[in-house]
Amino acid sequence: MIVSIHQPNYLPWLGFFDKIKRSDLFVIFDDVQFPRGKKHFGHRNQIKTNTGTKWLTVPIKNKSDMVSFNDTIINYDIDWHYEHLRLIELNYKDTPYFNDYYQDLETIIKREYKSLTELSTDLIRYFMAKLNIRTTIARSSELSKQDENGSDKIFSILENVNATDYLTGSGPGSQRYIDEGEFKKREINLHWQNYECKEYNQLFGDFIPYLSVVDLLFNHGEKAEEVI
Repeated sequence: MIVSIHQPNYLPWLGFFDKIKRSDLFVIFDDVQFPRGKKHFGHRNQIKTNTGTKWLTVPIKNKSDMVSFNDTIINYDIDWHYEHLRLIELNYKDTPYFNDYYQDLETIIKREYKSLTELSTDLIRYFMAKLNIRTTIARSSELSKQDENGSDKIFSILENVNATDYLTGSGPGSQRYIDEGEFKKREINLHWQNYECKEYNQLFGDFIPYLSVVDLLFNHGEKAEEVI
């Protein structure tokens, strides 16, 4: 069984769904620490506008408190969700498939959630359905102990689900937890994702890769799964 693990990103990019599609089981890393720095995709992603890219960021009240994704508190004192929807509508209303997805996204994003995990997981499941991805989803909080960290936590999850193969990203954040010798010792085959975004039709001039999956869906509709 091929297993992959990733934090519950907000409006994820295409490589996120490539990883899910190539797995038999995808584990949402929901009980690991929410990053306190700005340069991560846990609570933000990019869309394309007529002036370039634009970040859509979910504000987190307790971002500086070293909490897990499950314990994040979304700041609904700010009307961020209306701003996100306004920017999505403004920049994608002229795409071929805007009407196929916008109302669904509006319903999900307008709903108030207990944590970032809950919001992102609902969006991930919605996008998976539209991309025809049938991979089983689980949460790390259900498969490992809370006091486990780093590679110990990853191996605990993999052993609990009887994984034969582990698919991981090739970025520095993933590589720091990977000891190839330890995978061989445990007889788990290690695979590096190395995802490269294919070019597809977009609005507003030259192609920009690695955007949120909403960009692909609005522009390609049911054919989006072929691009991924």
